[in-house]
Amino acid sequence: MKHTDFSSLGLHDFLLKNLTSLGYESMTPIQAQSLPYILEGKDVIAQGKTGSGKTAAFGLGLLEKLEVKHFHIQALILCPTRELADQVTKEIRKLARTIHNIKALTLCGGTPFGPQAGSLEHGAHIIVGTPGRIEDHLRKGTLKLDHLNTFILDEADRMLEMGFQSAIDNIIGQIPQQRQTLLFSATFPDQIKSIAKRIMSDPVMVQISPTHDDTVIEQHFYKVNDNDQRLTALRLLLLQHRPESTVIFCNTKREVQEIADELADYGFSIIALHGDLEQRERDQTLVRFANKSVSILVATDVAARGLDIDSIDLVINYHIARDTEVHIHRIGRTGRAGNKGIACSLYSDKESYKVALLGDYLDRIIGSETLPPSSLLDETPNQAEMATLQIDGGKKQKVRPGDILGALTGKNGIEGKQVGKIHIFDNQAFVAINKRVIKPALKKLTEGKLKGRSFRVRLISN
Repeated sequence: MKHTDFSSLGLHDFLLKNLTSLGYESMTPIQAQSLPYILEGKDVIAQGKTGSGKTAAFGLGLLEKLEVKHFHIQALILCPTRELADQVTKEIRKLARTIHNIKALTLCGGTPFGPQAGSLEHGAHIIVGTPGRIEDHLRKGTLKLDHLNTFILDEADRMLEMGFQSAIDNIIGQIPQQRQTLLFSATFPDQIKSIAKRIMSDPVMVQISPTHDDTVIEQHFYKVNDNDQRLTALRLLLLQHRPESTVIFCNTKREVQEIADELADYGFSIIALHGDLEQRERDQTLVRFANKSVSILVATDVAARGLDIDSIDLVINYHIARDTEVHIHRIGRTGRAGNKGIACSLYSDKESYKVALLGDYLDRIIGSETLPPSSLLDETPNQAEMATLQIDGGKKQKVRPGDILGALTGKNGIEGKQVGKIHIFDNQAFVAINKRVIKPALKKLTEGKLKGRSFRVRLISN
């Protein structure tokens, strides 16, 4: 038996059987290093990037000791964004699918408070949520954490960056002091060290090397003289690589919108993601990017948290990130799930010191490469092959992906291969359709029925 086998941990048989059925054969580095301590009940600080398997690490830890017969809240997981909270809840439900009658609830802002309060009245074992909404429920007395034994901060660095320090402090003041605290973070700034010292008891530190194999992620650096050349360089890289899916990282939300507007004027298929978007707009933006209805996403680091898309071909740093660990985290969005990726970074003379620091961190000499030829500027940008239809019916109306697919591909319908990803939310659903058949698809859904009902359907465009 290898020490990276899940069977080496002494987990309950029902968890091990489920892991086997899910195809989880051996532990990732962060799981192998943190799970033994988590299962011992120790407080753990784990530093690792998104996609490292941290959710399964803390998820298995809390499920192993969960007492299903005791129907009160035993674990609270705080996340910086609704998207990450949704992902964490889905992963925990997947890990717990062999445990009968387990209940995990997601409590986030951007969704009505009343239905959440109603769900809490019926009880739960695990709560996953954003600090602001958890604090609201505690203040109004709809959430009781008297029996909590596991407290988890996921992507703690981003929660602090987003200004959740006071909300986290208020929550900590209302949970039992006798508990296990697990803190997961991609970076480990002084603020994290400070909060860990205050809320944790003799924590074990686990660090996973954030460097990337050059054979998986191919990195390129380009020096630019001014903002005009920076924008031109951005266009040249997009026109040279012609990726199906790109994320451009900017350091400010103002710059995100400016770049998105500029590239849209040049005919690029592009959308912006920043903190000023309402939750509904944010959901739409992420869905359209994930389902290939838009080729390029421009985002700040904070806004892109919770972005869990494996097939990103290209990452471009419009400016070098403020610190080296953030740079590593950014480029780690590409080259995932066994795919190769490309990361391009633009920098000026003023940013040269950041490049030197990055070179030290990566243990390599970084030099500027020659930009692609300017003749590429005459070419037409790639356009997304898909478009997105929004249906005003979702989980609460019992709409399922199979219902939408069946309605589209039924008599005189479109082909199944012309239908892309389907995302179902509480009161809405989104389906990607090949642009060549968008009109017949729209007609089929508008004139047909789902669950015996007619729903409003519309094409989403910028």
